[in-house]
This record gives sequence, C-alpha cells and structure tokens, in this order.
Amino acid sequence: MTTGFGPSTALVAAALLLCSIALGAALPVSVDGQPLPSLAPMLERVTPAVVNISSLARVRTRGVGGGSFWEFFMGLPRAPRERITQSLGSGVIVDAKNGFVLTNHHVIAGGQEIAVTLRDGRTLKAEVVGTDEDTDLAVIRIPAEGLSELRLADSDALRVGDFVVAVGNPFGLGQTVTSGIISALGRSGLGIETYENFIQTDASINPGNSGGALVDLNGHLVGINTAIFSPTGGNVGIGFAIPANMARLVLTQLIETGEVHRGTVGFDHQDLDAELATAFGIEQAAGVVVTRVYEDTPAAEVGLRVGDVITGVNTRPIRNSQQLRNAIGLLQVGDEVTMDLIRDGKRERLETVVAESSVVQLEGRNLHPRLAGAVFGDAATAYRNNRLRGVIVLQIESGSVAWRYGLRAGDIILSVNRRNSEDLQQFAGLVENAGRDLLVRFVRGRQAYFLVLD
Repeated sequence: MTTGFGPSTALVAAALLLCSIALGAALPVSVDGQPLPSLAPMLERVTPAVVNISSLARVRTRGVGGGSFWEFFMGLPRAPRERITQSLGSGVIVDAKNGFVLTNHHVIAGGQEIAVTLRDGRTLKAEVVGTDEDTDLAVIRIPAEGLSELRLADSDALRVGDFVVAVGNPFGLGQTVTSGIISALGRSGLGIETYENFIQTDASINPGNSGGALVDLNGHLVGINTAIFSPTGGNVGIGFAIPANMARLVLTQLIETGEVHRGTVGFDHQDLDAELATAFGIEQAAGVVVTRVYEDTPAAEVGLRVGDVITGVNTRPIRNSQQLRNAIGLLQVGDEVTMDLIRDGKRERLETVVAESSVVQLEGRNLHPRLAGAVFGDAATAYRNNRLRGVIVLQIESGSVAWRYGLRAGDIILSVNRRNSEDLQQFAGLVENAGRDLLVRFVRGRQAYFLVLD
C-alpha cells in the first residue's frame, strides 16, 4: 500500500488538529469524502487469531527458609515444598480447523499446565504437540471451536521499510497492538537461537509479546515475535521475529511428528574472511570454506573437498556460516541440496541429499575401566556447532566409576594426558592407549578443570 503526503494533506491535518482542540471532538472518519487511513479494519480480522498463553509449572523443592525449629537446628530432612512458576506469552492460531497454535518454545518450556485465553474471553486448556528448542518454536493444540486463524505470508518477499504490526500480550496487560517498520532482514549471529534468520523491527515488543504475531498491512503473518535487544529489559526499538518461512518448515514437522528431524550433509566449515579470500585467490569475501569432509556422508560421495568455498545453497546466496547452517539445518532428511561453490578459481555445482544425522556414541566401559558408566559423543554434533571441539559426556550413571571420579553429564573433554582430544575418534584412541591412569582436562559451565582418574 502506497500513501502520498503533500502540502494539502499537511494543511488538512493542521486544520483537523485545530478543530479537535477547539471543539474537543474526535477526528472525523473522512475528509472531503475520503476515509482517513486506519489499521482498524485489518486488525479486526487479525486480533481474534492472536492468543494469550499462561504456562504453569510446579517445582518440588526443599526450601532454605521456613520449616520447624528441629528441622533447622537438628539438620533433619526438610519436607518437600511446592513452588509454582508462571510464564506469560502469546501465540498465533495458524489452523482453526484443528486448533493448532504456534508460539515460542521458551513460552511453554517446562509448563505442566498451559492455558490459552482468546480475544473473546474464553480460556481453554492446551496440550503440547511438539517443540523445537533450536529455533525456539512450539505448537500447542486447543479445542477447535469458533476459532480464527492467520495465514502465513512469504517472508522472503519482505523488504526493509515495509510497515508491520506486532500483536501480543506485553507484561500480561492483555492484547496490545503496536506498529513500526522492518528495520533489517536476515539478522544472525546474535546467540539467541541455534538457527537465526531474524526479522528486525522497531514495532514495540516487550516481555510477554513472545510468540505473538508480526503481520503485514494485509493482515498476513510474516513473523513470530521472539526477542528484544535492550539494556534495560524494556523496548528500545530493536525487536526480533522468526520469519514465517522458517516457522512454516518447523510447524509442518512438529504437527506431523512432534519434533524436528534434522539431517546432515557431512562437512565442517568456517566463514570466508578477507584474509582467507586473498589466500584462496577469491575477490569476494563472502561465503564459507569447507574445513573437513566426513567419510561415508553425502558430501564425500559427491566429491566435496576441503578448501571448497560454498557461495550458494538451493539458489540462495550464502555469505556466512550461520546462513549455511540455516539453509541445510532446516531441511528434512531426503531433501535435495544444490551447492554452488568455487574450487581453484572455478565455479562448480554439486547436488546431493540430506542424510539422517546420527549422533555416534561410545560406551566408556568399552574404552577404559575408569570411564565405566559414562556415554561419550562429539561435542560438535551434540550442539550442532561445527566450530566446537571436544568430546561431551552425553550420559552418566549415578554412582558409577566415572561418576565417582567426578565426571558429570554435559562435561566437555578437551584433552587426555595432555594431548588434545578434538573428536570422538581421537578421544577413543588416546584413552585406549593411555595405560592405567588418565589426566583429563574438561570444561564445565564456563570453567576449565583437570581431573585425575587413577
């Protein structure tokens, strides 16, 4: 929709303002027979499909305070107490016939009771259909009676400067509408989600808007409001929404299977910076460099090589690792992948398919007696981060040998006997040849430690 503003419009606006001040009356609905522009007709169609979500979780704890005199002073076990936590957010009905509501994973994560409040005041119990933490999306289901829905738009058609409207439940106040423009597209590298391709908008988004709708002026869903950038916790005009096209891919899988089955092509990569571009004799510093190709994978079968520079996937340009991760990570197993690349200064194209991604695991008891009870895997595969090196403790049995020595699930092992352990294969070789004792360096949280298993 295009609107022109000229001198005559300004004069009319000024006259109306003076009129309203003088008479204390509302603005007229039209001037010279022409209706004033308003979002109200569009919002009348949109707002019934945007819902408020309340997620309750009951957590049993042993409180620090309270309890009897004897519990406190005699060290007796304290009776478990129940603490109720509540999360408030928003959601969008995307299938009125079946009652499917799209929202953020973090809005309902851990919730044992989920209630959805509609625009007409009805409150309905919801059940979880599926969630995907990597994209922060979830689908819940409510009884399909008298519902309205929003149609997902083609978010690839958006342009910076397009007008958008955010609808949600900020601070639990109730349904609220704000407007703005698209400030940027394809925002990534923010560290919010594993897969990032955010729409940035200056439409006011605040806590409680998560999972709500970002719509265009036609009332079509272009994004799911997800996060804000703010030093204060409130809106400063920088909000982020998950594009509708990304949401559509995840939505389909969650409805069909309850989870997202991600595949792999089988290679590691890094960003092509200016220094690497010069070293490879490439003029453009945009793309990703293949740093490793795994055996018996689609990448190996079609001849992808270390040093190849990937510039496009499925006709879409690839400028960095995040875009490549999105392009492949959001595809389903069996989908075709066309990779445009530069090899030795020449442009080539390889075609393959996405294969099932299997997390290879090794039982500690089969590697070394002191690792019995632990299960190990590649950290890069577990976290879907090709830049991560090390071996992660996937599982550990409480009271087992490895547990008694101090290993815990989630620990990332970096070295064994002062030799780097970058992946599972290398780790297995080091451990099997280590002899009786092990000196392990690992990361837990943000702290690195040494651990002696003797």
